[in-house]
Amino acid sequence: MTLAQTNLLAGVGEDGRHLYTCPLCEAMCGLEIHVDGGRVSSIRGNRDDTWSRGHICPKGATLGAVHEDPDRIRRPLIKVDGQWREVSWDAAFRRCTELLAPVIERYGIGAVTCYTGNPLAHSFSLGRYTGVLLGMSGIPLSYSPGTVDQWPKNLSSHLMYGGWWTFPVPDIERTDLLIVMGANPAASQGSLLAAPDVMGIIDAIRKRGRVIVVDPVRTATAARADEWLPITPGTDAALLLAVSHTLFAEDLVDLGALAPHIDGLDRLRAVTADWPPERVADVTGIDAERIRALARELAGTQRAVVYGRIGLCNQEFGSLASWLVDVVNILTGHFDTVGGAMFPLAAAWSVTVQPIPGLEDGAPEFGRFRTRVRGAKEVLGQVPVSCLAEEIATPGEGQIKALITVAGNPVLSTPAGHLLDEALPKLDAMIAVDLWLNETTRHADVILPAPSPLEQPHHDDLILNFAINSIANYSAPVFEPEDPDRPQEWEILIRLTGLCTGTPAEDVDVAAIDDGFFDYMAFTQGLDGAELRKHYTRGGPERILDLTLRTGPFGDRYGEHPDGLTLDKLKAQPNGVNFGPMVPRIPEVLGTADKKIRLAPQYLLDDVPRLAARLNRAPDELVLVSRRHLRSNNSWLHNVGPLMKGRDRCTLLMHPDDAARRGVATGDVVAVASAGGCIDVPVEVTDAIKPGVVSMPHGWGHGKPGTRLSVANASPGVNTNVLSPPTFLDEPSGNGALNGIPVTVSPSTT
Repeated sequence: MTLAQTNLLAGVGEDGRHLYTCPLCEAMCGLEIHVDGGRVSSIRGNRDDTWSRGHICPKGATLGAVHEDPDRIRRPLIKVDGQWREVSWDAAFRRCTELLAPVIERYGIGAVTCYTGNPLAHSFSLGRYTGVLLGMSGIPLSYSPGTVDQWPKNLSSHLMYGGWWTFPVPDIERTDLLIVMGANPAASQGSLLAAPDVMGIIDAIRKRGRVIVVDPVRTATAARADEWLPITPGTDAALLLAVSHTLFAEDLVDLGALAPHIDGLDRLRAVTADWPPERVADVTGIDAERIRALARELAGTQRAVVYGRIGLCNQEFGSLASWLVDVVNILTGHFDTVGGAMFPLAAAWSVTVQPIPGLEDGAPEFGRFRTRVRGAKEVLGQVPVSCLAEEIATPGEGQIKALITVAGNPVLSTPAGHLLDEALPKLDAMIAVDLWLNETTRHADVILPAPSPLEQPHHDDLILNFAINSIANYSAPVFEPEDPDRPQEWEILIRLTGLCTGTPAEDVDVAAIDDGFFDYMAFTQGLDGAELRKHYTRGGPERILDLTLRTGPFGDRYGEHPDGLTLDKLKAQPNGVNFGPMVPRIPEVLGTADKKIRLAPQYLLDDVPRLAARLNRAPDELVLVSRRHLRSNNSWLHNVGPLMKGRDRCTLLMHPDDAARRGVATGDVVAVASAGGCIDVPVEVTDAIKPGVVSMPHGWGHGKPGTRLSVANASPGVNTNVLSPPTFLDEPSGNGALNGIPVTVSPSTT
């Protein structure tokens, strides 16, 4: 962008043209937002953005509607005699103290927990300051959607590479063969894969090579691919073991430059010897010769990669499947090389990816504690989120008495969320940091609202660790805060942190805790935070961002590299900076003690017999899998009118053969039952799904009393997580198995 073009940008709160990075998903699209009369008049893709080059999806175009949503909470709310009352911020923080301090005094900090939602990964403040609440409050155990999303990938990466966020991502811009397993980029853009216009990139791959989708549903991604391989849910690990067997049996293994950095090849060879394609063909639904051909095609293509995502993670063998995706990429020579799976290099590092103390060398030190009620083991500091309801509802020593939720709606987004819905009223105190009065926050005693996305700056944090290019892109706020007295989200979290450690929320020295957090961040880089603070006139997330940029791979390190990146230099580039695609990073990226990839971690090998037993299990009548939609994002955006237009999306997909056997047709309402519960939902009959499999979207179940979601409540749908048994898990990681749930379907009698 030229200087003249830059000068055309409007200032914060002014009418005119603003550039902003969309904070809704991992695509990080650059937006051009036009404001007229103090309101968003249009949003389109920014063609000059160095990363997204004009791409935009329907969700990004609705940020103005999110900002202007009349249901969005703008002032703090406290509950008085069951009714909500708007109060000042001082009054709200005093009420937090009145509620939480007695719980801690009587039961100890162990009676307090928090739930942090997915929006944290996309929030300028929360992404950088949730670590303060989790790390400095003394709360011993927190819950998150990580254990219904990607915990198997955290686990396998920790065991293989010594870093629990060291995720290899597919270099899709430069590959010629892409095999997609359990992912639907046509709906989600990317997941643990940040790339602009993923479907455009997939179309380009097809022009020069091939795209194969392995999925029980012919998703929109599968419909655009060269081949769809419908697989039985939960059997991806068996398929990948058979592919690995073929690679060894036909002498197709080629480690390339990785050979000196691999530990466990012979151990892996011995394990896979028992998994020929014939052993898994029936259970996976994929012919043995097609499995062999898949292995040969991968090995024979110079630039190829397997990409596995949420459908592999949230199944009963999620850890094995997540591990084996990387194994196949390694065995075929498509790892840490152009066009294969590579490790991104984030321009600004994230506190989230710092090693867990005591686990840096990849040793499986799990089960350091177990939950009180179920005895579920801790893995990487987390236990299954489905434990939260029972820990609240079950009396006795150690019972959870107080809950802080931050940008999350676990009643709709976690297994057996209806049980959590029943448990939340039993709390002595509940504080929510949120924008809406939703199915979870309706149970709170205090709601502390955050600014809208367009009222705060943006620069992605954790997402940069999944990006196929090394980018940095700062966005100034579009609007001034509607409430000038409103604290930012990071200040709210600091006050709640101080409250947990014994200081009334209204009296917390925010600046002192912020300085301490900054000093810790500087210490991790071998720097003196007190000296660095002399460079700044104020704290907060911009100071953290400047630190992480300056000490990142392209930074100036506070003058050591004068041409390096700083936040001021980034602000002068409103279209962002792009340092180019991924580069090989082995062995420097490895955190294992010997700087080797552990190809066959014993902790995962110990789970292979459980998978073997699965092969002999009688087939279920039907199994349920989840699905996504382009115009939806979990439960976040169901109150945005433009995204809710059109036909009902909360339907049960069913194959014509399965529907005919049950005497149901499109539009009929059926009862879907599992070991977890039963729901009624309309059927949509389609051949775009494997026989024996049914599919529902997640994030629905609105319309509950006490919520303020006028658009969502008009099209409530039903909550598929009612069908998710709390104990149906991937055992090594504790991740919920939301795909492959045995169900029955019959005409509804209600």
